[in-house]
Amino acid sequence: MGVTAAVLALDAGNSKTDAAVVAADGRVLGTARGGGFRPPAVGVRAAVDALAETVGRACAAAGVTSVDHVSACLANADLPVEEEQLADAVRARGWGASAEVRNDTFAVLRAGVAEPRGVAVVCGAGINCVGMRPDGRTARFPALGRLSGDWGGGWALADEALWHAARAEDGRGAPTDLARTLPAHFGLDSVYALVEALHLGRLAPGRRHESAPVLFATAASGDAVARAIVDRLAEEVVTMASVALARLEMLDEEAPVLLGGSVLAARHPQVDDRIRVLLAERAPKAVPRVVTADPVLGAALLGLDRLGAPASAGDRVRGHFAR
Repeated sequence: MGVTAAVLALDAGNSKTDAAVVAADGRVLGTARGGGFRPPAVGVRAAVDALAETVGRACAAAGVTSVDHVSACLANADLPVEEEQLADAVRARGWGASAEVRNDTFAVLRAGVAEPRGVAVVCGAGINCVGMRPDGRTARFPALGRLSGDWGGGWALADEALWHAARAEDGRGAPTDLARTLPAHFGLDSVYALVEALHLGRLAPGRRHESAPVLFATAASGDAVARAIVDRLAEEVVTMASVALARLEMLDEEAPVLLGGSVLAARHPQVDDRIRVLLAERAPKAVPRVVTADPVLGAALLGLDRLGAPASAGDRVRGHFAR
């Protein structure tokens, strides 16, 4: 059977996909979790087709075959043209009468606020920032890495830490404990051995991200080079947030700045404190807050916004995912 006035909420990241069917009154009727969403690797159609199994399980749990609206917050939807391509592919699946695709950073933002207003900076594997106002205005960045002027996220931190460690070991750069702590983490006795293992594939490329937690631990021990890298991350976070606030004309009003993603949600004291100091200087009325709620909550709330659901519906679905 179908269901009247319900939302299919999707949060699809590189490593996992969450789906939830939510009634217009905020009741969560069914959920499911599936694998990652990687259109750059497999193509748009194949990536959306791969969502079908997860969507099918969520709809089966809810006892529905279709919904009024699909609210999909997807990784790799970095440009508006990519959002439209993905939206066309989602609509073609016929999961709902209407569908809207947004970059997954919007899910983090919406999950952290009572109304669609504020700015979110997400720092996980990469870094991204979006902002929105209730009138529909948004601010965003391409978030394509160095190609579009971005720096930050676990991969950038790992690369920077390895770069400084290598130069410290061979004498081209300033001394840093990273030359010891990074190879030790991987059970190796030198940065040269670590570089060789990565280059020749003896260490899986995906393990490079393990360097980021080592960087933070080394910074916490007082290492000047590691601390400078962490301070640079805080600078990037605040730069993105303050520019987004300015674009939305929110610098002069109290506005939430949501911090999400695995790197920022870890609440490393140095980066956490530095972000707050810099925000106080550049956007004194900003209210920073770390968001740890499941992003599928944000996708569901965006869908309920689209249906014009009452605030009580938002409170109800938020309560479900807070459990």
